[in-house]
This record gives sequence, C-alpha cells and structure tokens, in this order.
Amino acid sequence: MGYELLAGTKAPVRVWTDPYGIEPDAAQQLRNIGQLPWVEGVAVMPDVHFGKGATVGSVIAMRQAVSPAAVGVDIGCGMSAVRTSLTAADLPDSLAPLRRAIEDAIPVGFAQRDREVDPRRVRGLEQAGWDAFWRGFGTLHDGVSKLEGRAHNQMGTLGGGNHFIEVCVEQGGPDDGQVWLMLHSGSRNIGKELAERHIAIARRLPHNTDLPDRDLAVFLAGTPEMEAYRRDLWWAQEYARRNRAVMMAVLCDVVRRMLPQVTYGEPISCHHNYVAEESYGGVEVLVTRKGAIRAGAGDLGIIPGSMGTGSYIVRGRGNADAYCSASHGAGRRMSRSKAKKTFSTEDLAAQTAGVECRKDAGVVDEIPGAYKDIAQVMERQEDLVEVVAHLKQVVCVKG
Repeated sequence: MGYELLAGTKAPVRVWTDPYGIEPDAAQQLRNIGQLPWVEGVAVMPDVHFGKGATVGSVIAMRQAVSPAAVGVDIGCGMSAVRTSLTAADLPDSLAPLRRAIEDAIPVGFAQRDREVDPRRVRGLEQAGWDAFWRGFGTLHDGVSKLEGRAHNQMGTLGGGNHFIEVCVEQGGPDDGQVWLMLHSGSRNIGKELAERHIAIARRLPHNTDLPDRDLAVFLAGTPEMEAYRRDLWWAQEYARRNRAVMMAVLCDVVRRMLPQVTYGEPISCHHNYVAEESYGGVEVLVTRKGAIRAGAGDLGIIPGSMGTGSYIVRGRGNADAYCSASHGAGRRMSRSKAKKTFSTEDLAAQTAGVECRKDAGVVDEIPGAYKDIAQVMERQEDLVEVVAHLKQVVCVKG
C-alpha cells in the first residue's frame, strides 16, 4: 500500500498505516524522534503503538548515534519457528497432554531452571561458542555482576507477558495442514537490567539535556558510553538468540517423544528489538528496530498475531524506504490494564475457541481483542513482505 509522511518533522517519518489513526501519544513520540539531529529517517510499521521513549513498531536510522530506548528493554526479543514433517492429521485428538509436556519441559512466567542448561545434553542444539559467550558476562556493566547465576538459570526459559510457545497448522496453499512450531521470547531479566542501566546513563549525558523527551537520550559514536552500550547490547542480543535456540531444541524433543516419526526443517529466527549496522543511499547508519523485523530481499521472517488469530511466515521485499523492515506482530490496540477491565475470562474462552491454552484471568490481558487485526496489519505492508505461509495456532503456552 505504500507509506505516508508524518507532518511536522525534520527527518522523514514514513508511516505504513493511517497517520490519523495513530494514537496521539504515539504520534507525538514519532514527532519527537523525527526532530532529533542524529536521525536520518524513521519507518513506522502498521502495528505501531505507544512505548517508553520510542514507539513500539518503529525503525529509526541514526548517524553516529543510538538511543537505547529505541531498542527497548527486552534486548533481542524475537521469534523462532520451524516447519515439521507432521500434518494436522498426525496430531492427537486431545492436545492437552502436549501442552502440559511443553510446560513441564520449558519454564514459563517467573520460573527459571534449577541449574544452567548443558548444551551437550540438548539434542539438536548448536554446540559452538557457549564457553566464549558466557565468558563475555565478565565484560558487562558492573551493576549486573551479581545476576550471572540468574542469567545462567534463565537460559532456555520463556518469561511472561506476550511471550509464547505455539504449535501451529498451516492454512491453505499446497502445504495446507502442515504443522509448525513457533516461539517468542528475548533476553529475559539480564537484557532488561542492562537496558535500564544504559538508559539511565544516557539521560545524564550533557548533550541530551535539551531533547523533547529525555527517554530518547542517545549515545554518540566515539565515546566510552557508546562503546560500553554496544558491547552489552551485542551480548544481550546473542543471549536472546541462544535462549530461543535452547527452547526450540527442547520443544522439538518434546514433540519427538510424543510423535517419534517427526522430522524438522531449518529453523527461522529473527530479532525484533535490536540494533544493526546498515547502509542506505551510501550513508552508514545504526538502525534500531523496536517492534520490527528485518525484511531485506529474500529474508525469511515471522509476524505473529495474538493468541487466537494466527501468524505469518514472510519473505522480505527489501524496501529501502522502510529500511528493509516489517512489523513484528499485530500490535496492541489497548493497554494491559484496559484489557483486564474490558474483557472477562468468558470473552477469552470465546476468542480462543479451538486453541489448547490457558483461559484464566492471568492471561486476559493477552486476549485477541486487545490486539489489532493481524490481517489488516498484513494488508498495510504488502510492499514490505510477501506471505510464505499463514499459520493458525492449535496449542498456545503462555507465561
């Protein structure tokens, strides 16, 4: 459908949704970002909504600077998916035992493991680089030194909020009925702790005193603060990637134990809260994607809906106007507190009919009605991605 320009900004803010339909607080955040002197441009995804400092669903290209709030506190949060050899006909009539087996194997919510994961004991998990990765903990911000044990024990755990593990069935096309496994998680508590410390440091730097929003405070290239942030950022992004890899390997093993005939394709994995070094029009920029995935030409990505509406495997079209990006999901249309006031457990049960999942008060804030229509979100970004597969969840494990 193409984009529209948001009025009243120095740098171009290109919007892949109706600019007049963006909530006022989020629109103001976008204008604030567009006024920053380091910003080359902004791409606003169709799932955009209000966030801390920077909107969720925004892609910001900066020259010689980066704003940690434009990454978010769950550094490296993202998605993983794998196509199985199973079809819907292979699944048991009752999916409750499968959901319980997943919940038994992968800690969710505030739960963590009793001991750290031994990669050698996880079938199908990459074995390389684990020792070097964990040695990197010793180089992180001094304020997180006491959290190393927790970081070890949270590796391979889901967390809560909008994180999930799903068993999905492909809808339509030549592979109708094919079963996929999918999960959504990030860098757990350690990523949050690192992000909050660096946001606080950035707010105190003198060049950030006159910003329209101090939460948009930036680090500048060539400074010790920037070097420290990028070191911690890269480590947290890698933590998130490995966290998802552990869970996917464990999930595959759970399904294998119940359905021994299963085989798996190559996994797809993508961050949607992260920073990357990229170049557009010959200009080197640091691109922050907060609630957005990379959608370079040919890149495979994952765009999930809410817990009852389905998800999409996509292939990027490499649209440079959007900094080769696409949305990270449906995006919230109301806050968690409003969702709890608006919907009941009866509403949740009705909206997740046919999905084996929790249907209690603890997840009402994740009800599909609290999210935007994923089909409309996909329509808005047809020039950013093409759909490879449309999936519908039949099992959803929430934290």
